[in-house]
Amino acid sequence: MAVKIRLLRMGKIRNPQYRIVIADSRTKRDGRAIEYVGIYQPKEHPSVIQVKSERVQYWLSVGAQPSEAVQRILEKTGDWQQFKGLPAPPPLLVKEPKVKPEVVEAEAEVKPATTPKKAKSEAKAEAKTEDKTEAKADAAETAEDPAGAGADAS
Repeated sequence: MAVKIRLLRMGKIRNPQYRIVIADSRTKRDGRAIEYVGIYQPKEHPSVIQVKSERVQYWLSVGAQPSEAVQRILEKTGDWQQFKGLPAPPPLLVKEPKVKPEVVEAEAEVKPATTPKKAKSEAKAEAKTEDKTEAKADAAETAEDPAGAGADAS
């Protein structure tokens, strides 16, 4: 059976989203797949590419042939170079966090204000443990005193 790694189109009319699938080469483009190994969303910025690298490496080693589009995707993720034994590509563009830098700086300034509260709670916890150890020491002394007091009285 000739196996291909190709894209299965999903999504809406002008918003394509693809699944990267392992399929028999004779099946339809959107037909039955043997295994789903990833997703590709080209309309997002940066485009979303998620690939199960271990499974792709397995299928490539067994002889599955990627389509041209899938081969380009695998080159971007570094899976094709890993299969061929070539050096890895440069890092991909990573989506920036939604938090603005001003907010991050403000949070950094707020954190030192919250640390004294933690310090107070830690100090209270230490005081409690000290009280417990002092109570145990007092109990040990009182246990020794009656025995010592009885010896002094005789």
